[in-house]
Amino acid sequence: MNPETPIVEFRNISKRFPGVLAVNNVNLGIRQGSCHGLVGENGAGKSTLGKILAGIYQPDSGDISISGKKIKLHNPIDALHAGIGMVYQELSFCENMSVAENLCLGHIPSKASFVSWKKMRQMARERLSAIKLELDVDRQMKTLPIGIQQMVQIASAVSRGARILIFDEPTSSLSGMESKKLFDLIRLLGKKGVTSLYVSHRLEEIFEICDAISVMRDGSLVDTVPSSGIDTHRLVEMMIGRKLESFIAKNVKLHKGSEALRVENFSSSGKFIDVSFSLHSGEILGFAGLVGSGRTEVSEALFGLDKNARGKIFIQGKEAAIRDPVIAMDLGLGLVPEDRKRHGLVLKMSARDNITLPSLKRLSRLGWIKSREEEKIARHYFDIMKVKATGLSNVAESLSGGNQQKLVIAKWLASHCDILILDEPTRGVDVGAKSEISSLIYELAANGSSVLLISSDLLELVNLATRVIVMREGEIVGSVEGNDIDQHTILKMMTGIRDEK
Repeated sequence: MNPETPIVEFRNISKRFPGVLAVNNVNLGIRQGSCHGLVGENGAGKSTLGKILAGIYQPDSGDISISGKKIKLHNPIDALHAGIGMVYQELSFCENMSVAENLCLGHIPSKASFVSWKKMRQMARERLSAIKLELDVDRQMKTLPIGIQQMVQIASAVSRGARILIFDEPTSSLSGMESKKLFDLIRLLGKKGVTSLYVSHRLEEIFEICDAISVMRDGSLVDTVPSSGIDTHRLVEMMIGRKLESFIAKNVKLHKGSEALRVENFSSSGKFIDVSFSLHSGEILGFAGLVGSGRTEVSEALFGLDKNARGKIFIQGKEAAIRDPVIAMDLGLGLVPEDRKRHGLVLKMSARDNITLPSLKRLSRLGWIKSREEEKIARHYFDIMKVKATGLSNVAESLSGGNQQKLVIAKWLASHCDILILDEPTRGVDVGAKSEISSLIYELAANGSSVLLISSDLLELVNLATRVIVMREGEIVGSVEGNDIDQHTILKMMTGIRDEK
C-alpha cells in the first residue's frame, strides 16, 4: 500500500433512517496509526458513521476501502475479519463469567472435548499482555471497574486481529485516572500501527489524543483539520454552524425571591446525614461533590423516592410529607434524573407522550385526555427545547442523547413545576445542546422558578449557580456564594484538601 493511501476511506457514504438522513455523502480518509477524532452535535451522524465502519449499519450508498481495497461489511463479524473492532460506550460482556472466558469466547481451547482451563488462562494473559495490562484472569467481569472492563474489551479486539479501533464516547463512564490510562493505551497502540477512530463530544479529550479532527453537522462532513491547526472556539463554531455566543444572558439579573424550599436535618441511613438548606425563587442553587457524596441521593429523597429518608421539608413555608413522586409533583416539584434512559423517559413512547406524561391529570376530563390540548402543549415545549426530530410522533429511543435530555426537561416545563431539580442536566450532550440547556436553566430562574442544579461540571456551576453547596461522604461540608464561587475553592471542599500554611 502506498504510504499516502489512507488505511480507511469512506467514499460518498450515505445512510437514511425513517424520516432522517443520518449520514449524507461523506468522503473521508483516515491515516494508519493515527487517532482520528470525529466530532459534532448529537444527531450530527458521527456515531452512525462509526457504526457503519463497524458493520453494525450498512450504508444505503457509497463504498468503504481498507488499505486501498473495497470491502462490504454486512455485520460486525465481517468487520472483525477485515481488522476492524469497536469499543462500545455501553460495555457488553458475560458479566458472570471470568476475564479468561470472556477473552476466549468463540475460541475456547479444549482437549478431548473438555475445556483446557490452563490453556485458556495462558491465552488470556497473553492477550492482556499485548496491551500491557496485568490482571487476575479468573476474576468475574462484573467485579472489575468500568475502566478495566474497557481495557479488556480493547484486548479482546486487538487479540482478534483488529488493526482499526472505533471508540464511541469511551470515557463517558470513566474517572479521570481511567481516562488517562485509556489515552496512554491508544498512544501505545498507535505506535504499533493500530488506527483509532475516536468519536466524542468531549473536546478537551479530542485535542489531547487526536492527530486530526473531522467535524460533522446534520449528517454531512464539514471539514477535516489537524488538531494543532484549530482551537476549541473555532471547532465549536464549525460544529454548530454559527458564531459561539455566551450561553448566559449577561444583561438579565437573577433576583432572589421568597423561600420556595427548606430542608432541615434530612438524613437517610448509609446515604446522607443531617442535610439542611434553603432554596428561593429566582435562585440557582448548585450542589457539588464527588461521585458517592450523596448529591443524587438527596435529590431522589426530596422527590419521594427514598422511603427511609427522615427530616423536615417545607414547600412555600408549609411542612410537607413527600412520601412518593406523585405527592412531589402535586407540590410543584420536578426531577430531571441523572440517568435519562432508565428514569427520565419511557423510551418506547413518542416525544408527545413523554412530554405530557406528568401533566395528564391537568389534560384530562372525566378520565378522557383532551387530545387537541395535549398536542398543543407538547408542540409548544418541543419547539421551545428545539428538539431535533421529524415530529412529535418520533419514539424517544430513536433520538440522540442530547435530544432525549431535551425531552426530559420539556416534560417538566410542560408540568409547570415551581421547583426544578436537575441532576447532571448536560452530561452526555454536545456543546450546542449544552449551550441551549444552560441558557434555559438561567431563563427559568430569571422568570422566578427555583432551580436545584447538581453537576460534576464545575465550570457549569461557576457559570450558572448563584450559590453552591458542597457535599462529601454524605454531609454538607461548606458552601460558596456570588463572586466566591470558583472551581479551585469547590474542588478543595469536595476532596477535603486544605491549603498548606
